[in-house]
Amino acid sequence: MKQPNDYQTVGCKECANGSLLGFDFSMALQPIVDVRQKTVFAQEALVRGLAGESAASVFSMVNDSNRYRFDQSCRVKAIKLAAELDVNCMLSINFMPNAVYKPELCIRTTLDAAEQYGFPINQIIFEITESEKIENNDHLRNIVKYYQQQGFKTAIDDFGAGYSGLNLLADMQTDLVKLDMALIRHIHLDRTRQTIVKGILQVCADLGIEVIAEGIEEAEELKALEDLGITLFQGFYFARPAFQSIAEVPASCYNA
Repeated sequence: MKQPNDYQTVGCKECANGSLLGFDFSMALQPIVDVRQKTVFAQEALVRGLAGESAASVFSMVNDSNRYRFDQSCRVKAIKLAAELDVNCMLSINFMPNAVYKPELCIRTTLDAAEQYGFPINQIIFEITESEKIENNDHLRNIVKYYQQQGFKTAIDDFGAGYSGLNLLADMQTDLVKLDMALIRHIHLDRTRQTIVKGILQVCADLGIEVIAEGIEEAEELKALEDLGITLFQGFYFARPAFQSIAEVPASCYNA
């Protein structure tokens, strides 16, 4: 991990234009829908190249020397885009736990961006990707606790596909959990996956954690998951990520 003096608050302008990174990138938005309310619950900000290139093409340029500044830039760009598009629901931003030195320092740029662009902090969700191996669970627990104290929502992304699984929930309770698409694919045909998801839902219910099912591609998957009690969903079935814009969710998608 870098030394403390490498972790300085960076300005919104520098983060927004990528001048601190040596490369620039943009964002796409993908909706997370609430089928019970028939509305968009959140928009997830997803990294893209300046011409809409894949996230992988951008992440290939991220390394230990620029990880912190990249993480900060992602936050600022997501908030700036959401404000420009007048997003009036939650905004979900992925963050890199291993890029955060001290949460109280690393969050300053986010708070400055929210103030500068006029986006409410109580509409921001920070997603922890479980596919990134966490170097220090105590450190991550402190990050989650601090972010929640500041009024942000927190979520575990890709739950069920990463390094920690239920152990992560044992150490910290986020506000939301996003089930990985590997658990979702063809779940209507797979009793084993149904049983696993049912168990996760019970654990999350007992802990007061909301569950989002991501990676929905078929109406049958949606119906099976609705039958299990899930109401928050994300996936190509509803809308693909929209580059620098907001995707429309067809009304028919709310009814499995």
